[in-house]
Amino acid sequence: MAKRDYYEILGVERGASEGDLKKAYRRLAMKYHPDRNPDDKAAEEKFKEANEAYEVLSDASKRAAYDQYGHAGVDPQMGGGGPGGMGGANFSDIFGDVFSDFFGGARGGSRGGPQRGSDLRYTLELDLEEAVRGTNVTIRVPTLVNCKVCDGSGAKKGSSPVGCPTCGGIGQVRMQQGFFSVQQTCPRCHGSGKIIPDPCEACHGQGRVEEHKTLSVKVPAGVDTGDRIRLSGEGEAGALGGPAGDLYVVVNVREHAIFQRDGRDLFCEVPIGFVDAALGGELEVPTLDGRVKLKIPEGTQTGKLFRLRGKGVAPVRGGGPGDLMCRVAVETPVNLDKRQRELLEEFRGSLKGNSSHSPKASGWFEGVKRFFGDL
Repeated sequence: MAKRDYYEILGVERGASEGDLKKAYRRLAMKYHPDRNPDDKAAEEKFKEANEAYEVLSDASKRAAYDQYGHAGVDPQMGGGGPGGMGGANFSDIFGDVFSDFFGGARGGSRGGPQRGSDLRYTLELDLEEAVRGTNVTIRVPTLVNCKVCDGSGAKKGSSPVGCPTCGGIGQVRMQQGFFSVQQTCPRCHGSGKIIPDPCEACHGQGRVEEHKTLSVKVPAGVDTGDRIRLSGEGEAGALGGPAGDLYVVVNVREHAIFQRDGRDLFCEVPIGFVDAALGGELEVPTLDGRVKLKIPEGTQTGKLFRLRGKGVAPVRGGGPGDLMCRVAVETPVNLDKRQRELLEEFRGSLKGNSSHSPKASGWFEGVKRFFGDL
């Protein structure tokens, strides 16, 4: 039976670039791979067909011979160069890409050696005052450190690791996937190429032991929730003598009883009596630097914001301090005695018929009237 045209098999034009060829082959290989189509002879044949087509067209000299003479130019039985099995350099590259998709990148990988330790995260709880002013804190962190008995080798004192007999010390073994042979990390030495026949009793051959480290952390002024302080080399010890990871101290500022922070500004609610709101006055409000006087003008309404400049937070990344925003909440008196009620009744009577004392209320009632009038 006559062979199909290689360009037709891959679904590309004759002038297709190397990138187009690779993309077309990759798509077909993913679709017809035997591991994805078990016991499907038709899919297996299409996969072999795509392999052969790409192996020829990805090689510049073979492609030139094929373009000039067709299959006769590359078929060894007809005197051509012929497909060299599956060993072309370009074919190997794309083959690796495909198997990376199928097997999660586990196509051997590099030989095992010293590995950097993992980074660690520690959540540091701070009061608002500590975050704003900065502080020094001491923390205890559970981590893995190099075993002092074996100095991180994992082998019993006086002995040393030896080459892995399973992989011959290269850290990789050849495994069968369908009818293909692929390299994978050695399951016995896990890619290190070495095993420990006489492990250290202190760390059981791991080379690392778990300990709690006590560290001093300098917290700069102005930090906020989510900010990170990096302590280089204070993470887990590396495996096989590798460098230690880093420790990231993540700041979380506790809720404050009075203030809420928004960037460089602080907000607080200031309750005042309705008499002070009506007549005006002066009261003390708290700041992080102490108490200050706040002048309340007469006729102050609930929700009024007073800005105290420079009484906020100087952010850790630089810049001047923000402001303190004081929101007024007019407080209605409760638990009135008889005389107080009489005074308020007298006061209410003096307001009747004069809407100028309550401009918001009169405007609201006018709006209500218009609303119902429009229905």
